[in-house]
Amino acid sequence: MTRGGATKDRTGESERKCIATGETQPKQGLIRFVMGPEGQVVPDVMGKLPGRGVYVASTREALGTAVKKKLFARGFKAQVQVPEELVQEVERQIVRRLIELISLARKSGDAVSGFERVKDWLAKEEARVLIQASDGSGRGKSKLSTPYKGKFIGCLTADELGMAFGRQTAIHAALASGGLSKRVVDEAQRLQGLREMVGGSGRTEG
Repeated sequence: MTRGGATKDRTGESERKCIATGETQPKQGLIRFVMGPEGQVVPDVMGKLPGRGVYVASTREALGTAVKKKLFARGFKAQVQVPEELVQEVERQIVRRLIELISLARKSGDAVSGFERVKDWLAKEEARVLIQASDGSGRGKSKLSTPYKGKFIGCLTADELGMAFGRQTAIHAALASGGLSKRVVDEAQRLQGLREMVGGSGRTEG
């Protein structure tokens, strides 16, 4: 029970308050920032940098509000320097992290790419997450369906998805259940918010 008598959430997920929206939500849906030695605001996508952190929801709107209303200074209770391309840097870091995670899943045998291999995994119910490039052909992508009770990721470009598989481009990919799939989905949700893909194909779940 909390001090006010309400039942405390015991799901085990750490929660933090967004300085832009004032809402409290699970930490993995937020971007952590720390203050660098010169007073600059530094994004900490991995959540591992030392120092006091402040959190902002992973959406372009929330980050824009935090910058425009100088909420970082309030959050850190200090004068800070906000880099001009802060939002773009956050996006770059999350893209890099997402590519790394998918690449690790591939190396451990938990991810495949290519239409036929993905189709085979889906048919055998080995796929938990369907990933398709945002700039791939809509007609081609429509031939594959999100796994039942699975997840759909569509916020990476063909070039970015290709990097995860050591190829120039990739349009279709799939992740097996377990392993790194949850972490990949969490990072993809953060990137989706930054790329303003609300709605889209509407296929976040099967």
